Amino acid sequence: MKRLISKICLSGAALATAFSLSTAASAETLTIAHSTWVGYGPLYIAQEEGFFEEEGLDVDLVVMEDVKTRMPALAAGRIDVAVTTIDTVLGFYTEDHPLTYLFALDDSRGGDGIVANADIKTIEDLKGKNVAYTEGSVSQFFLSVLLKEAGMSLSDVNSMNMSAGDAGAAFVAKRVDAAVTWEPWLTRGKDTEHGHLLIDSSKAPGLITDIAVTTEETLKSRRPEMEALYRAWAKAIAWQKANEEAADVIMAKGVGGWLEDPAVFAETRAGIAFYDADMNKTFMDPANENGIVGTIANAMTLGKESGLITLDADPKSLLAADIVK
Repeated sequence: MKRLISKICLSGAALATAFSLSTAASAETLTIAHSTWVGYGPLYIAQEEGFFEEEGLDVDLVVMEDVKTRMPALAAGRIDVAVTTIDTVLGFYTEDHPLTYLFALDDSRGGDGIVANADIKTIEDLKGKNVAYTEGSVSQFFLSVLLKEAGMSLSDVNSMNMSAGDAGAAFVAKRVDAAVTWEPWLTRGKDTEHGHLLIDSSKAPGLITDIAVTTEETLKSRRPEMEALYRAWAKAIAWQKANEEAADVIMAKGVGGWLEDPAVFAETRAGIAFYDADMNKTFMDPANENGIVGTIANAMTLGKESGLITLDADPKSLLAADIVK
């Protein structure tokens, strides 16, 4: 699927891209960096269908697979906007380079999950079991939230650190009792004789959500462009909903990589939900404790417990006010 704390591995090409960009993006161009993930496809609809241009934007879409390249590039001003998961942002927030959430792009609605041995019927049954997942990733965040809700923590399971793909393969090979992973390993895992799908992200909408983020400094100097970017995104989602087949072709070509086949793109897209204007208004509302504010609060608590996050701030203070209107 995606992201380290966004589901991805270090890419030498992405690293080269990050440092080949100019020290600061030009005033005319808005540079947006993303990894190869289905949820970022509508950015290419906005580009292809002229929605960026309609909003007076000149947008450069740049692939940076590793979040450890993407987020430092954002802090250094080499790019203007990054897209990643909500929890990931918190791990890169510093007093010198404060970050701010702009708007939501997509969330996982079944694309992430846990496959487990047939005798593991509940999250509580994971206690003492060998559970494979990527440490420091959104998979760890997902598992941590589920354990917390069950009155448990990561210390209650035997954590096996491996990539999501390796975790899924290890489960299929009966080398672990459960794995936190994504497609195609969720299907492969539940189709084994010994396994089943314990839970997937459709049971926790809004938890694994991709977000557009910028620095407070960039927002201050380029707020009209950030507002225009959101309007273009909303137009792209409306167009995608009305033209699904044509949209998959555009998005597959734009995102490329393992998603370059429109059929594969469409299959993967079935596990997520794009955030349209109405969904963003609800999710990004500071008064909605079940929206982004709640997800940030959860991520802060669990991140501090695991030592991944040290930020101590009011979640509402991290939102860019009035970008979503």
